[in-house]
Amino acid sequence: MDVPKDQITTLLEHGLYTSAQTLGCFLVSSPAANAETSPHIKAESLVWNFFFFQFQFQFSFFPSNSKISTSLFSFSLLFPLQVLLSDALFREREYRRAIHTYKQALQYYKIIPKQNSTTSRSSLPPNRSSSPNSFNISAINENEVKFKIASCHCALNENRAALAEMEGIPGKSRNLQMNLLMGKLYRNSRHSRHAMSCYKECLRHCPYVLEAITALAEMGASARDIISLFPQTPNRSGRVSFDHFDSSRWLQRYVEAQCCIASNDYKGGLELFADLLQRFPNNIHLLLEIAKIEAIIGKTEEAIMNFEKARLIDPYVVTYMDEYAILLKTKSDYTKLNKLAHDLLSIDPTRPEVFVTLSVLWERKEERALSYAERSIRIDERHIPGHILKGNLLLTAKRAEAAVVAFRSAQELRSDIRSYQGLVQSYLVLSKTKEALHAAREAMKAMPQSAKALKLVGDVHASNSGGREKAKKFYESALRLEPGYLGAALALAELHVIEGRNGDAVSLLERYLKDWADDSLHVKLAQVFAATNMLQDALSHYQSALRINPQNEAAKKGLERLEKQMKGVDPDAPEEDEENEVEDAEGDQEETDLL
Repeated sequence: MDVPKDQITTLLEHGLYTSAQTLGCFLVSSPAANAETSPHIKAESLVWNFFFFQFQFQFSFFPSNSKISTSLFSFSLLFPLQVLLSDALFREREYRRAIHTYKQALQYYKIIPKQNSTTSRSSLPPNRSSSPNSFNISAINENEVKFKIASCHCALNENRAALAEMEGIPGKSRNLQMNLLMGKLYRNSRHSRHAMSCYKECLRHCPYVLEAITALAEMGASARDIISLFPQTPNRSGRVSFDHFDSSRWLQRYVEAQCCIASNDYKGGLELFADLLQRFPNNIHLLLEIAKIEAIIGKTEEAIMNFEKARLIDPYVVTYMDEYAILLKTKSDYTKLNKLAHDLLSIDPTRPEVFVTLSVLWERKEERALSYAERSIRIDERHIPGHILKGNLLLTAKRAEAAVVAFRSAQELRSDIRSYQGLVQSYLVLSKTKEALHAAREAMKAMPQSAKALKLVGDVHASNSGGREKAKKFYESALRLEPGYLGAALALAELHVIEGRNGDAVSLLERYLKDWADDSLHVKLAQVFAATNMLQDALSHYQSALRINPQNEAAKKGLERLEKQMKGVDPDAPEEDEENEVEDAEGDQEETDLL
């Protein structure tokens, strides 16, 4: 067995359900697992069996059909009762009430030492013992209640209040779950050094806290430093042994993959994740990680395929589905995009991915789309796709200054080629060439092996006539680094057209069409032919683009304009659009149906 089963138990016992489910993906997708059972069902079964046991145990505290004697309400029992009530409120998402009742419980806790120690035992129901397995005062302490209060504040996005509660817990008293929450809170507050200390403490106790691994990688820790934290031998404190891994040491490969992604080495990370996927086939977590990377680096078809494969294995997965939505919008696949939005709303309408997806769906209605993007950020301030989409919407709305702020917010969370692209475009719109060049060079420095970063520098130089020769060199360098990067090929073709080298543009685009049947190549060729009055050739390529992608807006508009030219009508003559109001009304009704 590649993954020790007892590690999931360790994570569940510490309340680390996200890591437990992620680790469960590795367990159920290992070659030793039963191939006929769906991996996500197995993983959920492990987690929910544990939840059911806890629920059953807690509510067996009260014997059925029995009257609770007044002695039960001594302070020693009011404390756990109040905590139980608070827990129920927390599960019902009544966080304000939960905070209030948790704090009442702490008041009872302060009075308990004044009472006779025998009171607690004598006041327990007769069918409950005072053993460690019973629910008595030893089962919960003040620090655990503070942790629960902090969790309520986190649910309300009150990070400062949550951190204040957590800092009241002595360092030596913090368990694994507390250290993980502390790490998240410190990171949200931009106290990176303290955050890293907390995450490291998690891994010293249990190397399978995968959230801590990812966080440390994103904060700049090296793979070697992270792996060195893993406990090597069992000890009396019950820490996990790290000596039972097989020869492949897959967890180390996972650490290396996360560190590659964090350092923008997408190629290296993709190779490592693909290697892990061979060992753990149909692993939803790995499929989603691979799809996300492919989406970022522009491997659209591969990313869509992996997202769809993940949804086939687990149709209720929400993680990274907003990235999938963005890809569907890029391919103008509105049928799938609509279905995805409906599915996500029915699964969990409180997740930020849902509102990014809605924002993508309603992108043509800028204010509505923008409100959805902002709502995703309110739900989770660290949700990067929300910030990037907000920046793109603001840029489309010609609010470039505000777009810069949105892209910078995304960049502060994690450097991403898409945030750099947004920054460069925003600065160019604002005619801030110096700032645009600085951002592009920043991207190139952060991602030295990225063709997209090279193209960004080329875009800045191409924005003024004196830099076009430099732009040409950067575009050509990008294509040497990544011959299949159509973005650089299209940019180079556009540069040829600007400088009057239409023949070179046509040759370049036709060369790429031999290997890539892409609608954007056909559109660009049609535009070049139309500009040189080769209208029949332009018509042919617009039609080819629409055969590949019937929803291609550039091809639709170009074809409409071309047909007017061929009829001898001025394509720039204004037209009255009498259906605008009707379309808006239909759009409103469609949104009502969707929600």
